[in-house]
Amino acid sequence: MPDPGLSPVQSSLPAAAARFGAHVLAAAQAHALDGGSAAGGAVAAGAAPVRSALPTAPVLPFGTAPGEGAAEVRRASPALERILRGPSGLGTAGLHFARPEAPPAPAGPAGDPAAGRPIPGLYHHPVPEPDPVRVEEVSRRIKRWAVDEVQAYPPEWEDQFDGFSVGRYMVACHPDAPTVDHLMIATRLMVAENVVDDIYCEDHGGSPVGLGGRLLLAHTALDPVHTTQEYAPAWAESLHSDAPRRSYRSAMEYFVRAATPSQADRFRHDMARLHMGYLAEAAWAETEYVPEVSEYLAMRQFNNFRPCPTITDTVGGYELPADLHAQPAMQRVIALAGNATTIANDLYSYTKELDARGKHLNLPVVIAEREGLSDRDAYLKAIEVHNDLMHTFEAEAAQLAAACPVPAVLRFLKGVAVWVDGNHYWHMSNTYRYSLPDFW
Repeated sequence: MPDPGLSPVQSSLPAAAARFGAHVLAAAQAHALDGGSAAGGAVAAGAAPVRSALPTAPVLPFGTAPGEGAAEVRRASPALERILRGPSGLGTAGLHFARPEAPPAPAGPAGDPAAGRPIPGLYHHPVPEPDPVRVEEVSRRIKRWAVDEVQAYPPEWEDQFDGFSVGRYMVACHPDAPTVDHLMIATRLMVAENVVDDIYCEDHGGSPVGLGGRLLLAHTALDPVHTTQEYAPAWAESLHSDAPRRSYRSAMEYFVRAATPSQADRFRHDMARLHMGYLAEAAWAETEYVPEVSEYLAMRQFNNFRPCPTITDTVGGYELPADLHAQPAMQRVIALAGNATTIANDLYSYTKELDARGKHLNLPVVIAEREGLSDRDAYLKAIEVHNDLMHTFEAEAAQLAAACPVPAVLRFLKGVAVWVDGNHYWHMSNTYRYSLPDFW
């Protein structure tokens, strides 16, 4: 059982709703691209909190090219530019939405975890090297957890666990985490998700046959079964029966100790989405069906990284209130971030998956087969798909920041954007796992 650890972050929803008064809504309107006219002028005192804020997002002209949205929003006024930069002064660094300037990651010797190069033409943002002190401590703690607490892998898999470099991964993705304890929340969940993927789905004995039953029972380690007194002990015992369920159970116990109830429920929902995506891919594998490109992209919206960036507020030690998280504009931004990072994974893992047993679906493979392109042309087109998703994500995030410029929203949007950048950094630099095809 985990130590009590972090005190739960208390829900800020009532306070957030109270702050979303007329003065905040009016400020959001005043800084919108159309000067606030789209919302019908000044917001009267007592207007409905939260829900009336997001429709004031600036509407960009039809046909605006991907990526132009954010620039249009920023050109609207110097005041809005200040909002997007965030507040200044001591102790406000965590509230900045814009990414910090960062030099490209330095290249190291061949095989060194810091080596690697980005995919030519792939739109991304370089990030600073992760704090080596934090990386070392997270790496030490996660290995102890994986070996001693949950027996996540046998000794013969140790090189693969070390090669995953999960400490570097999580420190790069969550630079605003207040403590190493906060970083460990994300790190355990990341390892647990990969244990499930490897053992149930892919690398280490995974199979599409019977996957639905295995995933459902593993999901109960995240979303507890409420059953009769007679059958509850058997369910509880089952949570210790294999490495995926042990990992999910333990990681979730740590998570709920640090999260609010709404954050925990949000995560369960996103994990259900992930598992549904696993099942769609498994069904296609069983029938040897190669989906249309549009079908594949739909599957990847579910079988993707979404559960990771959506806990950025828990890892950061604050909460994006539930009804702000649930707004359609926020949901679109989160979905776009998950989709872009997942296509980046398809591109970086392309050669690794070609060498795996069986036929592994990824976007370049699907484009090649469904659109009759060469492997090279399909790969290059997949880069374009990724870049379009990234540009749209950034434009939509900028519009949302302009429409709803409250600290929790700005910090959450920044956290998701930084997670996207950190995820790319890890893929690019992890030469133990990934190598690029010879297409240039």
